[in-house]
Amino acid sequence: MDVYLRGKKVRVSPRASIGKGGEADIFDLGGGVALKLWKRPDHPDFAGAPEEAQGARARLAIAQEKLPAFPKNLPERVVAPIELATDKAGRTILGYTMPLVAGAEVLLRLGEPAARRAAGGEAAARVLGDLLQTVSAVHRAGAVIGDFNDLNVLVRGTEARIVDADSFQFGRFPCTVFTERFLDPLLCDPAAPRPAPVRPFGEGSDWYAFAVMAMTTLLCVGPHGGVFRPKDPARRIPESARPLHRITVFHPEVRYPKPAIPYGLLPDDLLHAFCAVFERDMRRPFPLALLEELRWTRCLSCGGEHARLRCPSCDKGIAREVTEIRGHVSARRVFSTAGVIVAAGLVDDAPAFVYHEGGAYRREDGAVVLRGPLDARLHFAIQGRRTVVARGERVFVIEDGRIVEELCVDVHDNRPGIAVNSRYRYHVHGGRLLRRAARAGGGALSALAGEPDEAVGEVLAGQTRIWVGERLGFGFYRAGGLSVAFVWGADRRGIKETERLPWPGGQIVEATASLDDDRAWFFLAHERAGRIRHLCTVIGANGALLGVAEADAGDGSWLGTLAGKQAIGGALLAATDHGIVRVEVAGGVAAEARRFPDTEPFVHGASALVAGRAGLWAMDSREIKRLALG
Repeated sequence: MDVYLRGKKVRVSPRASIGKGGEADIFDLGGGVALKLWKRPDHPDFAGAPEEAQGARARLAIAQEKLPAFPKNLPERVVAPIELATDKAGRTILGYTMPLVAGAEVLLRLGEPAARRAAGGEAAARVLGDLLQTVSAVHRAGAVIGDFNDLNVLVRGTEARIVDADSFQFGRFPCTVFTERFLDPLLCDPAAPRPAPVRPFGEGSDWYAFAVMAMTTLLCVGPHGGVFRPKDPARRIPESARPLHRITVFHPEVRYPKPAIPYGLLPDDLLHAFCAVFERDMRRPFPLALLEELRWTRCLSCGGEHARLRCPSCDKGIAREVTEIRGHVSARRVFSTAGVIVAAGLVDDAPAFVYHEGGAYRREDGAVVLRGPLDARLHFAIQGRRTVVARGERVFVIEDGRIVEELCVDVHDNRPGIAVNSRYRYHVHGGRLLRRAARAGGGALSALAGEPDEAVGEVLAGQTRIWVGERLGFGFYRAGGLSVAFVWGADRRGIKETERLPWPGGQIVEATASLDDDRAWFFLAHERAGRIRHLCTVIGANGALLGVAEADAGDGSWLGTLAGKQAIGGALLAATDHGIVRVEVAGGVAAEARRFPDTEPFVHGASALVAGRAGLWAMDSREIKRLALG
């Protein structure tokens, strides 16, 4: 595709793609500059969706007047247009260039339990304080953010930048898009089945959205999370309508989600501020002092983090029971830490893991892998006694406290392109999927000396994610109008593209996969029509599409979260707040086949499950339990 900047032709390649949303594609032009191109009505993502194609046509029409009038006095933290991108004649605006925010994550990820605990409360509060000051500056400049949500806030360190500025509301140009989770109910029809705006955005609605982000980031749950189960059936309403009725997580008949951080860990002043916004419709600038004065500390008795004068969840040093029994299930705690567990797997059919405690990352036997503070940018994988540590494109293989291997990999969406099983290490570099064997030696796994990497197949540089099991590998790449998923045999060369998957047209928020010997369960979280949806596709070893399932994020089903999934024996075990669920494929649909309600006390929706011949283990951020199902 060719576009023009000040009359100079710029060729845009899918290989330069760095982002894909529901409305536009983002490309890296080099030199710290990115190009945002709105999708045209004939974009492949709109195939079979005439309403979305019409929406694209309307966006392009509005942009012709709105972009030339864009305000010039916005704060530096707003990623604003630099130059307009046009067609050859210079008459039609197709997009714009903007500063490239490299190495950043969307704010949504900081509100996920594992990432939030890794970052810590102090860092989360600093990010929010930085964002708050930007919101105030936007308002002083005479603009309203409008569609203010945690996907258009990018976080790097403790700095927060607002993107998608072309949707801002200013002058005679209203904001015409919205994200349901962040939409101020005061703008909506209270009798509607779910929030939708019937009144224009304003500064108050921006502060409502900020409060939603602040609560979600600090507690890993939004104001209307959990499940509302009133004792009186006549009072039941759709979960989607709860914001319109001010039924929040503070309501006594709302079941608070297990993975979330208990709200009692926050100081009373901050909790009162949240209640004022979400239950009493307070709409004014959020008090910066509540974030600046937030002080998180770690309890010396229980090891938990809190922001109060005294730890509200401390067990005062009384040892908890190691083995618990519920019906036909027993759970034995095999490990606990005052720190954070960051990765887990199986080695010799026993759990192996990495945790951070006492200023160091350690393996399950306490051996130090790496010294330093907790760093959410680090990614870990376990291969026997070796620990693979990745940060950006740099990957280190560590054994007995020594770096025994170092390599560079492609990075996509801040995720390094590397995956391991017990026999091989796979990585993506320069658009090639590579494999290196490992062998047992001296009781450890060691790379074959002098043996070069073996090419498995060609993929798209900088756009590929991969996962691998013991027998099967799976990956995908997606850029512009191109979306490809593929499988490969762990012992063989060559990759095979899958049958066409039902790719979502909107922004992919998160992707993960779980594999057994003959199928891959592939999970996507994506934004569509202002909501986060989850999509599961099941792919056979031959690339065939076996089954599909969809759900709203946080709906309480087995697909309401992406974490806590373990493929095993052609089925899937999924951890939920209500216990473990077995999922099977029948008639092209992946659906719940059996529940294990007695596991409910021992798992939650963010638990990681690790299954082997010797048993099933459930892991959260601080402990690992072995489950025995009678």
